[in-house]
Amino acid sequence: MASTEQAQIPTLNNQVLNDIPQCVARALEEDIGSGDITAQLIPQQQCATAVVICRDQAVICGRPWVDEVFRQLDSAAAKQTDGTHESTEVKWHINEGDSVSPNQKLFTLRGNTRVLLTGERAALNFLQTLSATATTARQYAEISLNSANSQIKILDTRKTLPGLRLAQKYAAAVGGCQNHRIGLYDAFLIKENHIAACGGIGKAIAKAREIAADKLVEVEVETLEELHQALAAKADVVMLDNFSPADIEALSSIDLGETKIEVSGDITEEKIKAYSHGAVDFISSGSITKHIRAVDLSMRLVD
Repeated sequence: MASTEQAQIPTLNNQVLNDIPQCVARALEEDIGSGDITAQLIPQQQCATAVVICRDQAVICGRPWVDEVFRQLDSAAAKQTDGTHESTEVKWHINEGDSVSPNQKLFTLRGNTRVLLTGERAALNFLQTLSATATTARQYAEISLNSANSQIKILDTRKTLPGLRLAQKYAAAVGGCQNHRIGLYDAFLIKENHIAACGGIGKAIAKAREIAADKLVEVEVETLEELHQALAAKADVVMLDNFSPADIEALSSIDLGETKIEVSGDITEEKIKAYSHGAVDFISSGSITKHIRAVDLSMRLVD
């Protein structure tokens, strides 16, 4: 990454906050099932200290999910030990959204040894995946900031891991990108099949305004002719799917009115630079959430 400057970290809104316990509960249920039989090798009241180290250069994201893993495990253990269980202390050495170097210590754990080892994989799974998303997002955001048109906003998509939509959307924002629509409910995105089923772009947009006049209406187009149809119907945003840089240049001679322009389709670093044209407002890329490589993390007991 070209810069280690920390981006402004987004606030965890209520939708994400409410989702974290559910995500963690699912992860623990699928991992622990009827019980961690290997952890039973360890005396029930034994305590230990562990450290987690990042082996890669990365943007770290996922602290609230890690904290929740050990909160839920502590709660379950306390019920099993009549309240004598020692709660886990999670001491973070970095902030959410920090860029870290290989072999940098991320956090220290102190608590019941069984809990530390039972929660290790679930906690690191969240952290490695969300940090990977934030790292990719930071790379895309920095390319945009260093392009000819630094005002272009890089957007994520709905191409997220099942069950981790809100978590990955949060991670993309931590990395410096912006969220596209969260799901199918908060904005219209009219694509080729919708257009065909509705009988045309104009009819689809008119129906969308009729259904929910307060929702943003975006139309995906594949030709300049379709772009003109979307502009005539006053779409809020037009997504240009796999348009060439030459086609993007042609926008300078078109009256776009109040319509915003988004480009999408196999977005690369070279394409972000090529699309840095004054008429482009947004670039969206599924790569931010799906073409990611998990960050390499390691946890070791130190006493």
